[in-house]
Amino acid sequence: MGSTDTLFAGSIPALYDRYLGPMLFEPYAEDIAGRLAKGAPRRVLETAAGTGIVTAAAAALLPDAEIVATDLNQAMLDVASARIDAPGVSFRQADAQDLPFDDASFDAVICQFGAMFFPDRLRAYREARRVLRPRGRFLFNVWDRLEANPVSEVVAESVAALFPEDPPAFYRRVPFGYHDVAAVERDLRAAGFAAIEAETVPKRSRIGSARDAAVGLCQGTPLRSEIEARDASRLEEAALAAEAALGRFAGAHGVDAPMSAHVFTAVK
Repeated sequence: MGSTDTLFAGSIPALYDRYLGPMLFEPYAEDIAGRLAKGAPRRVLETAAGTGIVTAAAAALLPDAEIVATDLNQAMLDVASARIDAPGVSFRQADAQDLPFDDASFDAVICQFGAMFFPDRLRAYREARRVLRPRGRFLFNVWDRLEANPVSEVVAESVAALFPEDPPAFYRRVPFGYHDVAAVERDLRAAGFAAIEAETVPKRSRIGSARDAAVGLCQGTPLRSEIEARDASRLEEAALAAEAALGRFAGAHGVDAPMSAHVFTAVK
C-alpha cells in the first residue's frame, strides 16, 4: 500500500462527498443500513465512516439508536459532522485497527468500503470482534473486481495511459484489490468469526455528467495524490481524459453504468 493510499485531506473530502457519494456510495449505504436495521441494534459503531454517507442512512432508519462514527481522517469526519444533525450520532477520530472502546460495548459494527484500506485487516477484524457484544454483527462491504465496476475501470485506464512509464495504480491496488470473497472469509475466520455470510450485490452507478464522474474519481480520491506526485500540472488533463473515456456511459440523464460489491455479515 502506498504512502498516500489512506490520505483523504485537502479538497479530497468535499469532492468525494459531492461526486462519489451519489454515484458510488449512497446505493450501497442504503443496502448496509437496511441490513443493520433488521437487527434493531441499540448501539452501533461505524469504522472508516468517511463523510458519513452510511451514518446518515443508518440514523434515518434507527432514530433511537446510538451511532458512533469513526474514521482515521479527521478531514472526512469534519464533512460528516457538518452534514449530519441527529441526536444519536457522534463522531470520533479513531483507527479501526486500534479502537478506543471497551470490549463487548456495541451491538453492531458497520464499515462501508473501508476494509480495503486497512494495512492490517486481521487486526481490524479482531478489533471489530472485540468491541462486539455476544451475537453482535459485523456488517461491511468491499468492491467486486475492477472489471465489474466499469466507471472506475475506465478512469483507471485513461489516467494510467497518461503516464505509461509509471502508471498510477491506486484503483486496482486498493479499492478494487480485495475482491476475492474466499480470501475475505478466510481473514474473518482467522480473526475469530465463525458465522459468516457473503452476498454479491449489483447496483447502478449514476451521476449527472461524465465531467462530474471524472472530477470525483480523479480528484476526490487518493488517485489525485498519485497524479500530482508524477506531474501536478496534469491533474486537469487527467480529468479531461477520464471525462472523454466516460462518454461511453453518458446519456440524456447523465452517466449510468453497472457496479458490483460484496457484502459480508459476520456474527460474534
